[in-house]
Amino acid sequence: MADSATPRPRPADRPANPALAPLQAFDPPFPVGVAYSGGADSTALLLAAAERWPGRVHALHVHHGLQAAADAFEARCASTCADAGVPLHVQRVDARHQPGESPEDAARRARYGALAQAARQAGIGCVLLAQHADDQVETVLLALSRGAGLPGLAAMPVDFDRDGVTFLRPLLDTSGAALREWLAAAGIPFVDDPSNADTRFTRNRIRHTVLPAIAAAFPTWRVTFARSARHAAQAQRLLDEVAAQDLDAMDGSPLLARLQVLSRDRQANVLRHWLRAFHDTAASAAQLDELLDQVADCTTRGHAVRLRVGTGHVLREGPRLRFDPA
Repeated sequence: MADSATPRPRPADRPANPALAPLQAFDPPFPVGVAYSGGADSTALLLAAAERWPGRVHALHVHHGLQAAADAFEARCASTCADAGVPLHVQRVDARHQPGESPEDAARRARYGALAQAARQAGIGCVLLAQHADDQVETVLLALSRGAGLPGLAAMPVDFDRDGVTFLRPLLDTSGAALREWLAAAGIPFVDDPSNADTRFTRNRIRHTVLPAIAAAFPTWRVTFARSARHAAQAQRLLDEVAAQDLDAMDGSPLLARLQVLSRDRQANVLRHWLRAFHDTAASAAQLDELLDQVADCTTRGHAVRLRVGTGHVLREGPRLRFDPA
């Protein structure tokens, strides 16, 4: 949809918002949502979006209920939105993690699910996220620390779809420091979440301990790490294309006879793609190795396969593999 709105004027004494320029490359469907926590990054993005598309922006706030200050965060969001003339939609979730589950992963899943639900309820098809260049580097380092493959090293994509909603990350080439410096210069208040300083969380340890050391050793770290992530994403897209072609040749699901004539690496690529794209799950390295061994051993009709993979089981059903999420 073409953007015919007149940009919202900013006060003459306020410097240009560094989050505004990246938005020029995007032409989302309207109304557009902004995932708004009240923190520095999302505050800068919200105000830039309101300036870029006046009257067409909604703020979506997720109340996690994990901190005593959560009500104060919501109040700050309401105040900023009132000043900017932006409607605010609040979604409350229970983001507590289950035993054995990462608190960060649980909160992230709850957040995206809540944002998608709030967007659908408000008739919004596209939501902007405020992750920036520093967040992208943290994601790459976190993936390296976990021994991730290309999907992890590709870090965060510029766009993705979830539950019928498109999410966009327009600030992946913008530094977090630039956003905070602008807010300070403009005198704009924002939430400073105390949990961001808690180094019990891996991402926070990277942010407060590892990144300063990297910045001292490699001044262009934001640019070079982002470039590596783009290269990894390009390579992963190529692997996905090959996997999709291989899977199409098997009529959409892994056919044992066809798998067995491929190299082991190509089998692994097909199975990863099948699990991720069709069943929204991923196998660990050990699970995938065992699955490949089982595929190699399927030389008779009587050889059964029932292997725990990701969130369910991979089973043999006649000449094919199928995934059972139960």
